[in-house]
Amino acid sequence: MIKLIALFCLGLVFFSCKENKKTSIEVVAAQEITAPDPPNYPEALAKVFDAHGGLAQWNNYKTLSYSMPKTNGEELQTIDLQSRKDKIMIGTVEMGFDGKNVWLLDSENSYKGDPVFYHNLMFYFYAMPFVLADKGINYSEAPNLVFENISYPGIKISYNDGVGVSSKDEYYLYYDPETYQMAWLGYTVTYRSGEKSDKLSWIRYNDWVKVEDILLPKSMTWHVYEDGSIKEAKNTVTFENIKLSKQAEPDAFYAMQTTAKVVTGKE
Repeated sequence: MIKLIALFCLGLVFFSCKENKKTSIEVVAAQEITAPDPPNYPEALAKVFDAHGGLAQWNNYKTLSYSMPKTNGEELQTIDLQSRKDKIMIGTVEMGFDGKNVWLLDSENSYKGDPVFYHNLMFYFYAMPFVLADKGINYSEAPNLVFENISYPGIKISYNDGVGVSSKDEYYLYYDPETYQMAWLGYTVTYRSGEKSDKLSWIRYNDWVKVEDILLPKSMTWHVYEDGSIKEAKNTVTFENIKLSKQAEPDAFYAMQTTAKVVTGKE
């Protein structure tokens, strides 16, 4: 009888140990799959994202492409939205970013710009407001912008040191107070100067088109800015053949061709 009681007690201890061990493993596993807290965007910016289709929906896409009619032909840009690799075709000229280097293929030496500065410039303007969800960005409230008797609330965007090519650039996003759709973008350019600039340029966003489930610009218009005031329109860039895809292009699509050269920018 004593042996039976001893065996029974031993069995309880063994069973208890197994149950404790099992519970401990389950707790650890639950901790390992806990999702991190979402980024803490300003409430107004989150509403702007939502007004354009939502940041979660935007993040589902892998590839963006569009063309821009030019006087000398058509410019086609393709961007990998996850890695930010890109490729631009302008007639016989090709340029891009392969994830490491900016490259240029220009057998006729016809391109007079700076590929390092230009290769992702238009994409950054075009993919507003979603590019303002990138890492290393700081947000603060901006004074309202009044244009044609409409007062637009604003968000100031600055960057941590070392973020991007020009971390001292500043952006000012202004949105419609009723719809929360983006209406204006003010920006400074400090590329290669190393110093902050107080020269503001302004783009008006008032021509939107729905691509898949995302609201993207059909055109963007730059305005004259004088004496602290936004004045008449001076230049409009139109976008055609706009496409969003959940499929990524292969790495070879963005790779530098053997006849291209790596560029480091204009001095």
